[in-house]
Amino acid sequence: MTRPILRIAAFLLAFTVLASACGDADGDAAESPDTEQPAQAEPATTAEPDPTDAPEPADEPEPAAATEPPSDEPLRIAFFGFAAANGFAQATWAGIQEGADAIGAEVQFFDPVFDANTQISQIQDAITAGDWDAFIIQANDGNAVIPVIEEALAAGIPVVGEFTPIGPDFSTVEPQVEGLIFVGAAPVDNGVILAEMAIEACEGTSPCNVAFLEGFRALPLDVARTEAFHATIEAAVGVELITSVEGGYLPDTGLSAAQDVFVAHGDVHVMVGSSQAILGAEQAANDAEVSVKLIGNGGARQAVDAVREGRWHAVFLDAERDAGRTAFELAVLAVTGGNPPSSFDTTTLVPNVKGTANVIGDFEGQWDS
Repeated sequence: MTRPILRIAAFLLAFTVLASACGDADGDAAESPDTEQPAQAEPATTAEPDPTDAPEPADEPEPAAATEPPSDEPLRIAFFGFAAANGFAQATWAGIQEGADAIGAEVQFFDPVFDANTQISQIQDAITAGDWDAFIIQANDGNAVIPVIEEALAAGIPVVGEFTPIGPDFSTVEPQVEGLIFVGAAPVDNGVILAEMAIEACEGTSPCNVAFLEGFRALPLDVARTEAFHATIEAAVGVELITSVEGGYLPDTGLSAAQDVFVAHGDVHVMVGSSQAILGAEQAANDAEVSVKLIGNGGARQAVDAVREGRWHAVFLDAERDAGRTAFELAVLAVTGGNPPSSFDTTTLVPNVKGTANVIGDFEGQWDS
């Protein structure tokens, strides 16, 4: 039994003993502000008892001093993020901390340093310790983490999956593990929208050559996104995907990948990749004196500023700090007996994910590349 359930049970036991000993002088049941009380039945009419049959007076009830009052300990929620050094995970963590500060909860960031096995061990240890009321998991590997998430749920610990889908289907935000709550967006949709932005950037240029800087080819999430991007570009008229190379999630890896692309291909009209990689690609384009429309995946502060200043064509907008706070609030609802939704699509946190200059307005990025 988890700590919040124990607190609720203690409160109910204390309330029951007190009610039986004291009763309401007017015979009216006290109403809870959150619970509708059932109607009281009319008392049954019985014959007057014979005084000679009256039972001996009952002993005075023992005081309920041994029953503990409801605990006022704060909720404790564990966050298992990608890595403490990652700007995106830090934005998620900032949102979680905002939510915790608002209600006086305790939260902790467990840092696996991008290692899926380390993250699984950390979750397992937290289950065994029994000190946490809920988990928020930003999985490094959404498939490998399934068994330990199922173990946490079986132990009565609510789990919110954040950003990375937990399961093999990357086309949906619906939970793929029974009892899990998911907060994020579908990677397949992300790939389609990135391709649509590239196609829109190609307007007025035909044929239009597009280069895609993939994330990591070893990650199932990136594979799903890349396949969706390729399929959407290939279906467009007058648009050609001339190359698709691994660009990663750092400016340095984006710089190297873009340099190779510009050497191998004379005309590149549009280049798409993670916002971190596109920061490096921008440098490569400037060094090579190449004119190319740049599109970043993710609304980091630097990427949003680049679009606003006219240096980039667009970014896929996100509000990751807000997503972190949403994940925290749904975890609290689950712990306290509320009715949280099974999923929350984080694309609804921004006015339009296609962050062109006319869309961004005064939107501020919520994380650093």
